[in-house]
Amino acid sequence: MTSEELAKYIDHTQLAPEATPLDIVKLCDEARKFNVAAVCFSPSFLPLPAGFITSGVETACVIGFPSGAHAGAVKAFEARHATQNGATEIDMVVNLGFVYSASWLEVGDEIAQVRAAIPTKTCLKVIIESAALTDAQIVATCRVAVANGANFVKTSTGFHKSGGATVEAVKLMRATVGDSIGVKASGGIRTREMAIEMINAGATRLGTSATQAILAE
Repeated sequence: MTSEELAKYIDHTQLAPEATPLDIVKLCDEARKFNVAAVCFSPSFLPLPAGFITSGVETACVIGFPSGAHAGAVKAFEARHATQNGATEIDMVVNLGFVYSASWLEVGDEIAQVRAAIPTKTCLKVIIESAALTDAQIVATCRVAVANGANFVKTSTGFHKSGGATVEAVKLMRATVGDSIGVKASGGIRTREMAIEMINAGATRLGTSATQAILAE
């Protein structure tokens, strides 16, 4: 796989709590340079000035980040506000408390609220924190996400103490959702070798802040 081909899998990411507007300028400059799939950052930086993002590079924003413990209505409002201000993709964090208690109606309701709050064409990614879940919980959460309008299931925020993406989790997520739903591997992807492993396991997007290092290898 060439670096140009690999770049189209990448959501070039800056989610540090201390990130500044200048960091987002740098992120977008790099996104144009590498021609990645998307940039991903916190919604407080929206709207971006005109011309910041090259045509063909999506603008992804995180919602309910990083804990996922926000009320569903708050997540829906945040997602709506982000899309009204230029986000074309939404990466929302599932409520792990609901998952752990097998409150599947509540999990689904939050995802459905966010889906209803954003345009139909907006890509909705649901972050499940796969490293914090059992295989059975991964399967159930992915199924609920898809049933309530998710276009992607995503492994991780990169902030949870349990860790980030694993090849095993990506394989299980892909097997669960089939070929029509995206799988985004995120959290701890820092080398080209790991990026390729995730793609071979079934990932169709990669969330990483190590884009430059990965593409330079």
